[in-house]
Formats: sequence, C-alpha cells, structure tokens
Amino acid sequence: MTEAADSTAEAEGGRRIAVLGEMLELGDQAVDAHREVGRFAAEVGVDLVLAVGGANAKQLALAAGAAGVPEIAFVADNETAATFLESTLKRGDVVLVKASRGGQLWQIAQALTGQPVTSL
Repeated sequence: MTEAADSTAEAEGGRRIAVLGEMLELGDQAVDAHREVGRFAAEVGVDLVLAVGGANAKQLALAAGAAGVPEIAFVADNETAATFLESTLKRGDVVLVKASRGGQLWQIAQALTGQPVTSL
C-alpha cells in the first residue's frame, strides 16, 4: 500500500488523491498498519486521502490528517466514495484506488470512468 501511495505522489498532474480501503486479514496489527499508511500518505505529499470502509479505514484517515494531509474524508462504502469523488475531482488530478480485494474498490473506478473494471 505504501509503495502505491509513493508512486501516486511522484506522478505529474494536479492534486494527488489516495482512495484507500481497508487492508484485510492483518489481525492484531490492523490498527497500527492502517495508521502507518495514513502517516505515510502525509509523508509523501498526498493532497487528499479518502478512506473507505470501517473502523480501520477511519483510523487511516485520522492518522493522515494528524500527520498533515491537507484534506481527509472517511466514508463507509464504495457508492458514497464514488459520489464524493464525482463532486471533488478536477481535471488533472492523479487518483490512486487501493485496498484489499475484499473491499472491491474497483467499483469506485468503474463508477467514475463508466468503463468495466475488474479487480487486479
């Protein structure tokens, strides 16, 4: 997840937006791992973190904000995330959509592009 965020921060374009879902099956390390990703997003210069999911995604967003990401948002589901992004995105923005497969965040990309997207 941190490598993907780092790549997004290096991309040329407008704002760097990280749409991040929960990393599943981390057990006792889940909360700390999500907080680490939030802090890392700030470290690499992400402009907006949109965290999608449950309690761990919320921890990610809170850590990102505390570490200095200028704009953070937290939503519970993919449909709300897509709606949020539709009203927020500007031409030239660079967007990373990343989570465990179980989060099915590919649905967000599909909603935004209108093109079929499969989980990779």
